[in-house]
Amino acid sequence: MASVLRRSQTVLNSLCRRQFSASPDGNLTTHAGKSMNLYSAINQALHIALETDPRAYVFGEDVGFGGVFRCTTGLADRYGKDRVFNTPLCEQGIVGFGIGLAAMGNRAIAEIQFADYIYPAFDQIVNEAAKFRYRSGNQFNCGGLTIRAPYGAVGHGGHYHSQSPEAFFCHVPGIKVVIPRSPYQAKGLLLSCIRDENPVIFFEPKWLYRLAVEEVPEDDFMLPLSQAEVIREGSDITLVGWGAQLSVMEQACVDAEKEGISCELIDLRTLLPWDKETVEASVRKTGRLLISHEAPVTGGFGAEISASIVERCFLRKILNFHSHSLYNAHSWTPPPNVYAIPCNNIDIKRKKIPKAMHNTPC
Repeated sequence: MASVLRRSQTVLNSLCRRQFSASPDGNLTTHAGKSMNLYSAINQALHIALETDPRAYVFGEDVGFGGVFRCTTGLADRYGKDRVFNTPLCEQGIVGFGIGLAAMGNRAIAEIQFADYIYPAFDQIVNEAAKFRYRSGNQFNCGGLTIRAPYGAVGHGGHYHSQSPEAFFCHVPGIKVVIPRSPYQAKGLLLSCIRDENPVIFFEPKWLYRLAVEEVPEDDFMLPLSQAEVIREGSDITLVGWGAQLSVMEQACVDAEKEGISCELIDLRTLLPWDKETVEASVRKTGRLLISHEAPVTGGFGAEISASIVERCFLRKILNFHSHSLYNAHSWTPPPNVYAIPCNNIDIKRKKIPKAMHNTPC
């Protein structure tokens, strides 16, 4: 299967230099609406957000001019420079301003020009935005904050414009992480993120800004967060991915089918909190799992998926042989301000270890 993926990447790179669509057979995905690429779908979503909610604001570096990828084109002219405006080149300040704006009950839509430069804002995202609600007992929050950031590999991007940093933020309880694969998904998911009552990071696959084309409804619609989508049903192996990698995996499914391999393909869409149930149901059916992402393998989010599915689907008897943290390791919310260390849970009996290893078939 790995060799099929490599061949599919080569074929797809060649195809994308000419024409790309969200479907591996080259046909546009059918949604009643207008044919548009991914950046146009995002632009339309931002228009709708500003049109339907007077509390919505869009800001970031060069946003008032339309942005380097043109995603904010025409917004300032239509909604005014007091709602769509440029900021200084300071990512920490952009997110910090967004937190304050959202805390006052507004919909703050911040743009980080490239995801590679989101790291200066790491403290604001991790220690402020993610914890704002919980450290006050929900007396105040910044749930109206959405952070948009173009991410992933692209031609001639180099080491400062090609990174995929999603895994850094998937370790942070209190925020959501969402990545679309196509124009239709981008519009529906972005509107859901903007209207969600939690801070969200919305990573946009910049490789697909102009290459991905499909029909997108022009009206206002939303797609559910934390709900994976089964793009293609199969019986032999489950493939899981997100963002631009889905186009590679779709082509791999076509190639694998020629070799008699039936692939089930799942787009995770939301990485935090992710839809374990959909992936688990698929793996229980196929008995095999392949995860593919652009980010580095070591510490990548694929390892979290793999660990969770191995525990849920392949370890039949674990005899309470779990790793333990000081609070629920699978929780999506930060740890409480006051908690007791569960000493009894941490103290795993030494005798259980060899017994668990002996009785746990993989």
